[in-house]
Amino acid sequence: MWKYILFRTVQSVVVLFAVSSVAFVLMHLMPGNPWASIGMTEEQYKWVDEQKHLHGLDLPLYEQYFRWLKGLAKGYLGVDYNFVPIGDYIWWNAKNSFFLLGIAWLLTLLVAIPWGIHNSTKPYGVSDRTALFLSVIGFSVPGFVLGYWLQQIFSMQLLWLPPSGMHTPSKEGELWDLIQHMILPVATLAIGMLAYYLKFVRDGMMEVLDDGFLMTARAKGASERRVIYVHALKNALIPVITLIALDIPVLISGSAIVENVFNWPGLGTLMVTSALKRNFPVLIAIIMIVSGVVVLANWAADMLYTLVDPRVRATGKKSMAK
Repeated sequence: MWKYILFRTVQSVVVLFAVSSVAFVLMHLMPGNPWASIGMTEEQYKWVDEQKHLHGLDLPLYEQYFRWLKGLAKGYLGVDYNFVPIGDYIWWNAKNSFFLLGIAWLLTLLVAIPWGIHNSTKPYGVSDRTALFLSVIGFSVPGFVLGYWLQQIFSMQLLWLPPSGMHTPSKEGELWDLIQHMILPVATLAIGMLAYYLKFVRDGMMEVLDDGFLMTARAKGASERRVIYVHALKNALIPVITLIALDIPVLISGSAIVENVFNWPGLGTLMVTSALKRNFPVLIAIIMIVSGVVVLANWAADMLYTLVDPRVRATGKKSMAK
């Protein structure tokens, strides 16, 4: 098992290295000069050249890459094209994005797992049909459209919730004000995710409930609650773990759209602003942060497989033995 964990860890590091190489080269090959479109004076151009030399931005591309990679290994993301250290502000945006995503994801699981289990035990009932209707909405309506609808209904017409931002200017730091600003973007993300997770949990449970090992558990005297929530759920969660790992990049891209709809100060908003300003070092930093989260999520999913399904653990041992 430990050899398998080491193998997956090394594999993850190699993937991150490949992503960093491709992202760095592609971003530096993008056309356009971020300083050419702002009408600088000769003195300002001279200052820019001095700063570029100071931070090594005038070095050959391969030297810039290895210098950047060395800093990245130490947690230093470099400077943007305003020569401000990217780490001074990007982690604040990352915290806001992952906080929003984490709340939406946790809320989705808290609703989808028990609701999906209930629907699998009573298929085609009112609850199951309601879940199917919500799933159709989640599958068919894009996030930015759903966010706009919620914004128009609850903010513009009913005036129940703030339309955008993270805080009211006069109430920064207040928890209740933050919660009010989070409701609409979290609901937009959660409704989209709920469509997938409800279907996977419900279908996975219905497949497992017909398996013979559950009859054996019942014959041994296990209660129906234990059969469903321990034996059946443990096996039904395997595809859900896969979905979570594969869904991370989709969630982050969807979060970027939702952040721009609600003007939430996260990585998505920063990414759009940086792209418009051709601030490529910031884009590279965002790509690396997102890639790191995706790779870590896939690594964690593989580790969960070894805990949930003994067959995966055995397969990992056999593959490493070969």
